[in-house]
Amino acid sequence: MNFEPFVTCAVTGAGDTADKHPDLPVTPAQIAAAAVEAARAGAAVAHIHVREPDSGRGSRRVELYREVVERVRDSGVDVVLNLTAGMGGDLGFGPGETPLQLDGETTDMVGPMERLAHIEALRPEICTLDCGSMNFGDGNFIVVNTPDMLRAKARRIMELGVKPELEVFDTGHLWFVEKLVEEGLIEGSPLIQLCTGIPYGAPSDLGTLLAMVHKLPAGSVWSSFGIGRMQLPWAAAAALAGGNVRVGLEDNLYLGRGVLASNGQLVERALQILTGMGARPLGPAEVRARLGLRAPA
Repeated sequence: MNFEPFVTCAVTGAGDTADKHPDLPVTPAQIAAAAVEAARAGAAVAHIHVREPDSGRGSRRVELYREVVERVRDSGVDVVLNLTAGMGGDLGFGPGETPLQLDGETTDMVGPMERLAHIEALRPEICTLDCGSMNFGDGNFIVVNTPDMLRAKARRIMELGVKPELEVFDTGHLWFVEKLVEEGLIEGSPLIQLCTGIPYGAPSDLGTLLAMVHKLPAGSVWSSFGIGRMQLPWAAAAALAGGNVRVGLEDNLYLGRGVLASNGQLVERALQILTGMGARPLGPAEVRARLGLRAPA
């Protein structure tokens, strides 16, 4: 049991959810307000994607990230900022016998340094590093993260002084985490997010969680989340297994059956679960000390 966990709130994500929740944060102002709301509710870390304001689709535009970051920092509310660096690896194959006629609607494939453009510009305290490729749901869509791409990104993230959060969606991704550590591409204690419930990665079941926990590199600090209705039960499971917790509208839109949630409500519910188990959740300053984060730019 981790009696001093921290809570990350993933406030919006990049999935096709903008039309499924009337208050899903889409504009930079809404995303920044959601991060501030989550921090005021008790989240120590805000995990941030940006979306195109007119369509709600996920975006990589540096100016959108800049506006979100500046708004959060100007709010006076303290929260550790964790920006995704997982965009730019989307590959949608063509149908049937024409796979190389790529689907322009779902394909967004760029090089590893272009995926880090907003990290270069804004120097957040944490950014994500997805540690492998995978089928991401049904159809002809995959997310591509080759070993060479990931090594290049890890090396540049380390040069920038940003802490990578190593996103693990299946057990093979942990194998690559071990390689990054062995090759000296991760400084300090590895920070790992065990992501469960995304088809077709690791399922949200306790056996799989414990198997992954037992394969973590020594000294790792880790969190985990389950998507959909498993999100809040997973807060208890992650803490019991020795980890930290992630909630938020990126992974789950509901507080209960048929009841749409806000980010603040999901954080509050997670904290109720954790404190009810006897835990004392950490604040942002304590998280910075635990993770050895440098001061934000």
